[in-house]
Amino acid sequence: MDNSTYKKVAILGVLLLIVGLFFYFDLGRFLSLDYLKQSQARFQHLYEQHRFAVLGAYMLIYVIVTALSLPGAAVMTLAGGGLFGLVTGTVAVSFASTIGATCACLASRFFLRDWVQNKFGPKLKTINEGIEQEGAFYLFSLRLIPVFPFFIINLLMGLTTMPVRTYFWVSQLGMLPATIVYVNAGNELAKINSLAGILSPSLIASFAVLGLFPLTVKKLMGRYRRSRASE
Repeated sequence: MDNSTYKKVAILGVLLLIVGLFFYFDLGRFLSLDYLKQSQARFQHLYEQHRFAVLGAYMLIYVIVTALSLPGAAVMTLAGGGLFGLVTGTVAVSFASTIGATCACLASRFFLRDWVQNKFGPKLKTINEGIEQEGAFYLFSLRLIPVFPFFIINLLMGLTTMPVRTYFWVSQLGMLPATIVYVNAGNELAKINSLAGILSPSLIASFAVLGLFPLTVKKLMGRYRRSRASE
């Protein structure tokens, strides 16, 4: 085994160990909405005392969860809105999610190529055809309207020839609208102090946007594609 192969095996082993520990110790329970709601006051107090440390720790955990395709990213996005507010939460989630997605893409490209190929071969064919026909715009559309779950997109894009820099900025731009919607929903959830808050107009409006967003984007993207085809 040469030095390069040894390094790849070692890194892959570390990644698998982290994933194994996550499920063995049931760490996913700390990424549930119930746990976050119960711990909201404690986290808020901690954030007020150590803003940069808490923000940095949050982003690091988000990157790890996304990079290793662990469950909990959606809840963490809501938590970002509840803990940091709309603006700071959006910035934190946007960069953390994009960095994590890029790490997952790189892991697939350099360490998991054979496994991803065998596991998602048919979907990879669809991805390759889309990239060939539309280039970076295809990735942008997948981020706006996820035909496949995000973790599958991250892994499959690693097997394409798309440059990492392009993958990063297109992903960040494409995921930003949904990020804002989810962070805003989390921000509204954090304001609930009683049962009456569940029916507040702002929370109802936030979840209405959350539900209508993918349908609206799908229609807009369909119109754009039809206009391009008619040119």
